[in-house]
Amino acid sequence: MMKAAIMGFGTVGSGVYEVLDRNADVVAKNAGEAIEVKYILDLRDFPDAPYQEKFIKDFSVIENDPEISLVAETMGGKGAAYEFTKRCLLAGKHVVTSNKELVATHGAELLAIAKEKNVNYLFEASVGGGIPIIRPMFQCLTANHMTHITGILNGTTNYILTRMIDAGLDFETALKEAQAKGYAEANPAADVEGMDACRKICILSAIAYGDHVYPEFVETEGITKITLQDVEYAAQADCVVKLLGRAVSNADETFYAFVAPHFVSKTCPLACVDDVFNAIMVTGDMLGDSMFYGQGAGKLATASAVVADLIDCARHQVKRRDIGWGDGSRKLVRPLDSFASKWYIRIAGADAARKLVDQFPGCDMLKSVRTGEEAACITGELTTAEMKQAQQVLGNVLGCMRML
Repeated sequence: MMKAAIMGFGTVGSGVYEVLDRNADVVAKNAGEAIEVKYILDLRDFPDAPYQEKFIKDFSVIENDPEISLVAETMGGKGAAYEFTKRCLLAGKHVVTSNKELVATHGAELLAIAKEKNVNYLFEASVGGGIPIIRPMFQCLTANHMTHITGILNGTTNYILTRMIDAGLDFETALKEAQAKGYAEANPAADVEGMDACRKICILSAIAYGDHVYPEFVETEGITKITLQDVEYAAQADCVVKLLGRAVSNADETFYAFVAPHFVSKTCPLACVDDVFNAIMVTGDMLGDSMFYGQGAGKLATASAVVADLIDCARHQVKRRDIGWGDGSRKLVRPLDSFASKWYIRIAGADAARKLVDQFPGCDMLKSVRTGEEAACITGELTTAEMKQAQQVLGNVLGCMRML
């Protein structure tokens, strides 16, 4: 029997215990032996929990117990979670995590320590919750050069945009509804400003292109500026608005990585991914397109991925999973200035339509969706630098998004 510890007993941590307890027979069968939780680390008290003897507040108990070989880190953040994870790996313990912020920030270092100590550091649940994506990229897709990764990576923002599209709610109303249903935090900044999606595209890019991608090098835009008018113009163009994390490779081994709202054609499979669901499209030069779809968050969905990693560790105790990437020193992320797209742009002014036609000859003009002096169009392909320059010339820009 293998002994495990859970660090952090919030939504995901309690879900990990529940999966290990309810599906103990399945876990034992697939791991080759039973996995028992010996410790649960949390500073809070849980007086109603029936397994009081397992709760501890001192991390060193886990660190110094030779019986503990498996650790599930579900604390979140990159403070104590980083310190405790590093110390567990240095102590020769396998660690699994759902912590996308930690992996995006310190993944290269922690994977290097795991390799040195011949233990596993696995993080399937850090991207897409219960959706299998990390392991397929490390195993099933490794015969491909991955040319594109395009994902709806955050359930909160996808729910908000779905309600704006389907129910005609403005951003603030849809956000409040998401908070009331528990889909958004009281402080939703990490979701609505795109930071959560940014961390996830960093992890996927590191896997695909072999070098650590720090979030500060990934241009990130959230959904707070999107209006119902933008949603209506998207419908005119036979599109929907989605927040996408994207990575696009170049012939010289560099790649673009960014997060931004897009007009997505209704013919694209991502367009019909609604509510809190996530989907990730991976394009390989041999395979073509493949899409991974499912619940991107949730207690048991995410916990199932964490427990799957614990099982994988149990099955790879001697010969570890060979997972890792460079330390980021190659600086493979290319600035977005040269990345080209078609664009949606909306401007205000009595002569808005003339300005757009003059600035973007041959553009597809959209019919105004509200009274007032404004105009919108879909441009031809322009680089990011060209669009930024055009916006400065035009002035009074009300909305601007890439087309997928």
